[in-house]
Parts: sequence; structure tokens; C-alpha cells
Amino acid sequence: MSVSRTACYPFKPHKVGRWLVWGLFALVLLAAPLVFTSGLSRTMLSQMGIAIVACLSYNMLLGQGGMLSFGHAVYTGLGAYVAIHALNAAAGGRLDIPVSLIPLVGAVAGMVFAVLLGFVTTRKAGTPFAMITLGIGELVFAASLMVPEFFGGEAGVAGNRVIGQAVAGISFGPQIQVYYLIALYTFIATAAMFAFTRTPLGRMLEAVRDNPERVEFIGYNPQRVRYFAFVIAGFFAGLSGGLYAINFEIVTAEVVGAARSGAYLLFTFLGGATVFFGPIIGAVLMVIAFVLLSELTQAWLLYLGLVFLLMVMYAPGGVASLILMNLRVAALGKLRTLWVSYLALAGTALVLLAGAGAIIDMTYHLQLGAAIGSTVPFLGATLDVTSLDSWFGAGWVLLTGLGLFEITRREFVRQWGVVQDEIDQDLQRKEAS
Repeated sequence: MSVSRTACYPFKPHKVGRWLVWGLFALVLLAAPLVFTSGLSRTMLSQMGIAIVACLSYNMLLGQGGMLSFGHAVYTGLGAYVAIHALNAAAGGRLDIPVSLIPLVGAVAGMVFAVLLGFVTTRKAGTPFAMITLGIGELVFAASLMVPEFFGGEAGVAGNRVIGQAVAGISFGPQIQVYYLIALYTFIATAAMFAFTRTPLGRMLEAVRDNPERVEFIGYNPQRVRYFAFVIAGFFAGLSGGLYAINFEIVTAEVVGAARSGAYLLFTFLGGATVFFGPIIGAVLMVIAFVLLSELTQAWLLYLGLVFLLMVMYAPGGVASLILMNLRVAALGKLRTLWVSYLALAGTALVLLAGAGAIIDMTYHLQLGAAIGSTVPFLGATLDVTSLDSWFGAGWVLLTGLGLFEITRREFVRQWGVVQDEIDQDLQRKEAS
């Protein structure tokens, strides 16, 4: 009696799509500084890598564990401080460690602080957890100004990443060498955090987020699950801080402040906390907002707040959820019926934003910048805050854009509903057949 080979050696196909995505991610990290060659671009790319690790580590708490933290910068910041001290110790010959491993020092420091502070923090969930993290964040920020021996006071702690002899021409002096070090850590950390979502602990963390009572009923301790996840998140947060220390060569009290924690929260939510790649999008947006948007207008924080408000109201799943929704429509061949509506929405939204932006910039300048003159540059034009024509023109553009956008939005909602009905009908027919 013969036995087929397929019975003895079952073939399990590889997930080609997943390998393709990770390969594309690695290719983007490798090619980005070769495409964007300016000093500013490479600096921004380095910051994006650091922010990706920080936002993904924060999303282990927010998106996967349902833990709203207002003090995540404590672990990125303390990791950065320990890393910069380790860098100075290595430069002074007191610590035998290469620069390439300094980020791991920050990672271990973040994990250690998470072990200590997380034991208290994770004893509560929900709103009490958020308030405890806020309190710890304020305590650490206050300590950063009270303990200058470690935190360096207001001036912070500076270092020099170029130490010792160059190995194979790598001294980490040029920014591109630092970028590739950050890119390597970013890729490994991203892969490790994605793998964590597939582990039993990662699955149990999602269960604790959704129904902690049922998790406790089947024999698991929700507090212990939250604590272990908190420690792991602290490790990757500290890694981000270590990369920050090497990239900027200076660490100040701002890295442990509430503003930094708020930025992690805001941009992780904007990117999409319910999808793994959402914080990656949020991290990219964070660097663009902090570096580019802040150069375009002094009122950039106001714009950022308005965008966050609109996303909470109309797209609570973040940018990633919008991408997934349209990928589903495109996969079923329905996106071609919506592209005209998308163009109309984009065009009318730009008109609306131009009018609103002109009014916001003129108002901001009138209140805070009138001493430097009455004119405001805006999108290549010059607006005069003392001229009625500028205010009337901006208002007319705003109202026109608002009216056109509302008409276009209603038509898009109607077409989107028709497309979703068609998709549901097609799926029902396939299931019936």
C-alpha cells in the first residue's frame, strides 16, 4: 500500500503578501536617503525613524491594550538621558561600548523605569490609569529641573557621537550614517512589535482591552498582562530615546514633558491606533508637522488642533482606516466609480482650507505679530490685515469653498452608499452560489 508524498510532506504556502510588504518597507528605508539627498531631508528621515519606534511603542498601550497614557514621554525621555550619559562615558573611556549599541542602553533604561513605575501605573485601568500616567509625567518633568546632576538643568546634557576610530569608514559623523543606523533599528523594532501582536501575550492584551472581566474569569490576571505589555512598551520607548540621543547629541527636559507625550497620543490617533501601520503614518505626519508646517505658519498648532478635531468627528479610525476602506473598495473593482468624487472633494477642500487659512493667519498676525508690520505672506500672496479687501476676499473664498465642499460631500456620501450596497449584494450572491 503506497502513501502519497503530499500526505507525508504537506506543503504550507508562504504568505507572499506579508513578505512583499516587509520587503517594500525595507526598500523604502534603504532608498529614502538616496532619493531625498538634502541635509534637511535626511534629518527629517532620521526623525521619522525615531518617531516610528516611539509611536508604535505607544500604540502597544493605546491601540492594543486600550491604555490611554499621558506620560509615554517619560520612558522615551529617560531612555534618551541614560543613553546620552552612556555616550559621554564611552567618549571618556569609562564605558567600553560602541556607538551603534548606545540605543540598546536607552532601551534597557526605558524597560527598567517601566518595571519600576509600571507596577504602580498598571494597577488601575481606564481613567485612573490615564491620570496616574499624567501625574508621573509631571513628577518626572519637575525632577528634570530639580536634579541638574543627571538632567543637566535647562541646558540639558550634550554629547558627541563621533568617538574612537572609524570602523570600515563608519564614524557616525555624516548624517547618512546615522540615518542608516536608525533605519536598521527601526526595521528590527517594527518587526519585533508586529511579532508581539501575534504572540499569546499580545492576543491576551487585546482580550484585556475588550473584556477584562472575561479574561479574569478564565484564569488570567488583567493587571499582570497590562504590566508585562507596559514593560515591553517601555523597552521600545527607551530604544527610541536612545536613537534620539545619538541623532541630536543633546537631551533637554523637553523630551520628558507633557507636550511630547501629547504629541505621541495625537499623532498615533491621527495615523490610526486600531491598525498596526497606523502609528507609522502618524509618526511621518508628526515630523512633517513639527519641521515643515511650523515653518509655513506661526499658527501651525491651531491647524493641527483643527485637523485632530475633524479626524475625531469624521474618521475616528485615523488615516489607516480610510486607506483600508478604500483598499477594500478598490479590491472589488468599485473605486473607478468614485475617483471623480474624490477629485471634487480634494479641490473644494483646498479652496475651503485656503480661505480658512488666510483668515486664521491674518487673525494670528493681528493679535501677535502686528508689531512687525501689517502684511502677511500666504501661499505666494501678500495679505494686509488692515485692508478690508483682504478680509473680504478671504471670507468669500472660505464661504465659496464651504458651500462647494458641502454639495460635493453630500454627493460623495450618496455614491459611497451605492457602492457599499453593490459590494454587499455581490458578496451575498457569491455566498449564495
